Amino acid sequence: MASHNGSINSCLLISLLVASWRICDGGKILVFPLEGSHWVNMDILIKALHSQGHTVTVVRTTKSWYIKEESLQYSSITIPVTDGVEFEEFVKPIIKKVIDIERGTSSVLNFIHLQIEMFSAMSKVHGLECDFATAVLKDKDLMKTLKESQYDLVLTDPAWGTGILVAHYLQLPLVYNVRWVTSGEGHLAIAPSPMSYIPMTGSGLSHYMTFTERVKNMLFYLLWEVQDIFIIRPHYPAFFQPGVDFYELLQGADLWLMRVDFVFEFPRPTMPNVIHMGGFQCKPAKPLPQELEGFAQSSGEHGVIIMSLGTFVTEFPHDIADVIAAAFAQLPQKVIWRHKGDRPATLGNNTLLVDWMPQNDLLGHPKTRLFVAHGGTNGVQEAIYHGIPVVGLPLFSDQYDNLLHLKERGGAKLLSLATVDKNNNFLEALQEVLDEPPYRMNMQRLSRLHRDDRCFIQPHYQDVCNGFFQPGVDFYELLQGADLWLMRVDFVFEFPRPTMPNINVDIHWKHDFVPIDISVDYVWFSLPWWEVAGLSRGGKSLG
Repeated sequence: MASHNGSINSCLLISLLVASWRICDGGKILVFPLEGSHWVNMDILIKALHSQGHTVTVVRTTKSWYIKEESLQYSSITIPVTDGVEFEEFVKPIIKKVIDIERGTSSVLNFIHLQIEMFSAMSKVHGLECDFATAVLKDKDLMKTLKESQYDLVLTDPAWGTGILVAHYLQLPLVYNVRWVTSGEGHLAIAPSPMSYIPMTGSGLSHYMTFTERVKNMLFYLLWEVQDIFIIRPHYPAFFQPGVDFYELLQGADLWLMRVDFVFEFPRPTMPNVIHMGGFQCKPAKPLPQELEGFAQSSGEHGVIIMSLGTFVTEFPHDIADVIAAAFAQLPQKVIWRHKGDRPATLGNNTLLVDWMPQNDLLGHPKTRLFVAHGGTNGVQEAIYHGIPVVGLPLFSDQYDNLLHLKERGGAKLLSLATVDKNNNFLEALQEVLDEPPYRMNMQRLSRLHRDDRCFIQPHYQDVCNGFFQPGVDFYELLQGADLWLMRVDFVFEFPRPTMPNINVDIHWKHDFVPIDISVDYVWFSLPWWEVAGLSRGGKSLG
């Protein structure tokens, strides 16, 4: 079986060949990236493309803080702007308010105020993005240079819109490196997404929902729609002629490289021009720095716990930090904790505080037993890749939803800031995940699936066989449960239609998610023909 990295590179190259024939000779790719963790993912794609002989040009601004102007893997075009998105300054105050609300120290009015601030921040971000787009499109010399350079395609992150606009202007094939679009999670823009079993980001729901939960899910969908239609989209019409819609341009991309896969994602329809590449940034662990290696080896048979809450949460309120430190001190494991700020008063001798950690390398270390995480996408996918169970402390954005995916698969235990410091909840969660083998076994199974050949991810045959002929299983359910469907059609021949991932999942299509129009048709055609005839004549029977 090919290595994980090799399969990723092959998948990317095949994807880009679909978008452009000329790229096989060494293509020219114009990239419009996004800052922050989005750039970390895009940079990996750029390096893979460069290693295969392709020429990459990255468009950045003078306010870029992650995207360097000079690189061995790409050349850059720097656009002068007067203002930029200071993401850290925007996120940290919001996270502080979220912590206060979670702990019950903030009122309902403050929660409403937080939502208004979020809407305002999103409006500001897209306003700045439109300023960037204006600077690009109105620079006639730049646009002439881009045309004359004869790029083969535009690669962009569609959470921001400039790359979409430029690709449309230059009439180039458009490829997305995508998890989010302006309206939310990427699938919402391109594939049917029934709210009856596809949970919205922020809802805290799985794909199994009661009626009340489906109502809640619909409310979250409407909230996302309000943000998209009334806060974000109004920034973009100035760029178009009458009759041109930004959302239609967004949907018109040739290829969607989606940063999730169906080891992680709940079952949902997708489309034939979507390639799922979740965890593509994960890689085998490298040797640790000497200090960390020595600390890990000193743990003996008990192993190591690592704790990191991402880039923007490096410290907690003092009372929570003290509870966490006290819980760690009661364990036989050693702990490596990414923490800035004051040293917790209850810190034990088994805990090492660090300003930064090589997270992927620690997760892949043979001594690592547990990951305490906030639920960021990259961290969750690295935990899956290395098979490390998780105790989750979600704070913001999609973090709760990411951790819920792991919980539903038996690989994580979730806590909230409202309860983490009460009744030894944190200590008990750590002990439960450390002491109960199913958590680690489930994560190791997810790891095996994740590392498998991307074109044929499927459960181990023993897992499938163990599910045969249990009570309540009928033939139709067995028919639906095939691991792989080799369909004798393709989308050169077939009309556009949604497809489903080729992984064995128990989704109960037959009973739970029948659309109402099908239900009405069923009732109609189940009526005796004479009653139907009577209904068609205003209720008068022929008899």
